[in-house]
Amino acid sequence: MTPDLDPTPPPYLVGLRLQGRRVLVVGGGGVAQRRVPQLLAAGADVLLVSPEVTPALEGLAGELTWAPRPFEDADVDDAWYVLAATDDPAVNARVAELAEGARVFCVRADDARAATAWTPATGRHDGVSVAVLANRDPRLSAAVRDDVLDALRARRPDDTGDLGEDEAGVGVPGVTLVGGGPGDPELITLAGRRALMAADVVVADRLAPRELLGELSPDVELIDVAKLPRGRSTSQEEINRVIVEKARQGLRVARFKGGDSFVFGRGYEEVLACREAGIPVTVVPGVTSPIAVPGVTGLPVTHRGVAHEVTIVSGHLPPGHPESLTRWEALAGLRGTLVLMMAVENAPRIAEVLLAGGRDAATPVAVVCDGTMPGERTVLATLGTLAEELLAQQVRPPAIIVIGEVVAVAHPERFA
Repeated sequence: MTPDLDPTPPPYLVGLRLQGRRVLVVGGGGVAQRRVPQLLAAGADVLLVSPEVTPALEGLAGELTWAPRPFEDADVDDAWYVLAATDDPAVNARVAELAEGARVFCVRADDARAATAWTPATGRHDGVSVAVLANRDPRLSAAVRDDVLDALRARRPDDTGDLGEDEAGVGVPGVTLVGGGPGDPELITLAGRRALMAADVVVADRLAPRELLGELSPDVELIDVAKLPRGRSTSQEEINRVIVEKARQGLRVARFKGGDSFVFGRGYEEVLACREAGIPVTVVPGVTSPIAVPGVTGLPVTHRGVAHEVTIVSGHLPPGHPESLTRWEALAGLRGTLVLMMAVENAPRIAEVLLAGGRDAATPVAVVCDGTMPGERTVLATLGTLAEELLAQQVRPPAIIVIGEVVAVAHPERFA
């Protein structure tokens, strides 16, 4: 039966307010990876039950409760909403049965007809939430949602009439490197979002804007290539192999990264791999984190009369490491702004070398943690106290470290 002739009554659309309420997600694969970030963004208290999870979900362990075991009947207790997303139909059916008995709405990722709730194609722009259900036609749902969002973005601030039209891109054959920006899904470029939504396969990093994965159509293949700090990590060679292999199958591949693909994102290695394989490759630049993350907190990386240069450095290798290409003694002699990425672990050693090279111990420092994300916070220190503040404030990656007098410009109350 075609969707147009389906005699089933249409669903009743409603907006669930999940802040502080328990949501049960059973299954730790690609479906959960798409849905959990949106649930967290809604403020839900997520219980994730699965013996194994994707690396990206493992990286969310501090934001949800992960029970690394099979589903148990009691897991449904106290849940306001349930998502059954395992690869075992019998388990999903049991979850749905118990949810029905508890009068809790349940989404079944494997069988929409047996579910009591469906997940719409969703999006948000300028305070407006859009949700579309096209009677179990996910591609149509996503297309209508994108048309509405494009119209909202094209609308003039003083426009009270028709929303108008805005032509959206339809994707590029081969591989498209999509820079997703610093984390907030609103900060991806229009071109980036269009390329992402047009893809057949999305190869995603952990720091790519995770909520956007929930907007992908269910028939889009999601490949998790997360790199966890001191944890599971997908090699660059494997990533190159995957994007080339999928493109050779005639699929549109979106290589989805946080920030910009060419700023410590190894993006050009992927460009070279595609070119060597004869695969068409397109680059959609992203809003880069070392500039954007300080910016959203009101911290400029340059300021007239204060800083005439800004230097962006990867701190993933400590000073003195045989593979390091950074001349830290030269950086110590600069007067401008120094922005460190991937440097939380090595920041104490970096501070020591900069101090030994002549940088003033009173130099202001700002550490922006989880920039543009709900848990964003800024830790202030000086170069001389940076190590102890990182420890005292329990700073964990991801974080951007800004060193220089621009910090005092943004925080005069701290650095008089």
